[in-house]
Amino acid sequence: MTHTDKNAANENPLGIAGLEFIEYATTQPQAFGALIEQLGFVATARHRSREVTLYRQGDMNIVVNADKRALPSSAREDMPTTVISAIALRVRDADVAYRHAIEMGAWPIQTRAGVMELNIPGVHGAGDSILYFVDRVGDFSIYDVDFKPIPGAPQQPPALAGMHFFGVVQSIDEGRQPEWCDFYRQLMHFEALPEGQFFGVVQKGTLLASPCRSFYLQLIEPPPGAGGLQWEEQLVRVGFGVPDVAAAVRLLEERGIVFIERDPPQPHARGALTRLYKGGVSFELVVSERAPAAEAR
Repeated sequence: MTHTDKNAANENPLGIAGLEFIEYATTQPQAFGALIEQLGFVATARHRSREVTLYRQGDMNIVVNADKRALPSSAREDMPTTVISAIALRVRDADVAYRHAIEMGAWPIQTRAGVMELNIPGVHGAGDSILYFVDRVGDFSIYDVDFKPIPGAPQQPPALAGMHFFGVVQSIDEGRQPEWCDFYRQLMHFEALPEGQFFGVVQKGTLLASPCRSFYLQLIEPPPGAGGLQWEEQLVRVGFGVPDVAAAVRLLEERGIVFIERDPPQPHARGALTRLYKGGVSFELVVSERAPAAEAR
């Protein structure tokens, strides 16, 4: 191993290599599925035994989970709910990553795997969310076990406008920034960027870079004077990187996605934010020159 290889291993000992999937739990799987199809995702497979659908575009995977057990404890049956229930990290060895997280104080999740289902190791994240660890051996993937391809559906749909996962926004309670920074640093070796360094148009909070530098986590505390605001610690929004924000906005608007107008317009189009859709979900575009992976996963 060269000196450079040793430094890389020390900075990223778990071998994190991006986001494997984002999972949404929802009471409205058809409506939410239609929404992310407007974003360019394609339903490619369905779970063998649960009401779960896999959507893909480019190298991004989104899992839409309508199983009631995946919903947050605060969800009401009479209210539409859509939340980010889990994020899965691609790692060199899932078992090693899981054991490291537990040794550093993370709380293990109880297994949800049923008969003939893959047991994915994971720990508790913000609120009711889960952090999964997923590795790959050759061409084998977790989707080969738990999902059946939808007949006629493309298994590797291309990404619209060069879209790729850029990051996830997490709301945190006031004063909890040091604790959450330590959580991600100790468990997964994330690094806080210098104060004031942001991407996109939502420039507040603290930005954490993954050790592979392929995605980010943005921690946001409640705004000043928000005593009456309902605020929970949870994963709140996914950000998609695109090389040309203005072009991506035009394309997605043609597909029915509604973006929040900003006045004055951003001169260099650093990013764009969608409206809050039914169920409490929104998305963000962030200018990013990183090219998506050549192969869809």
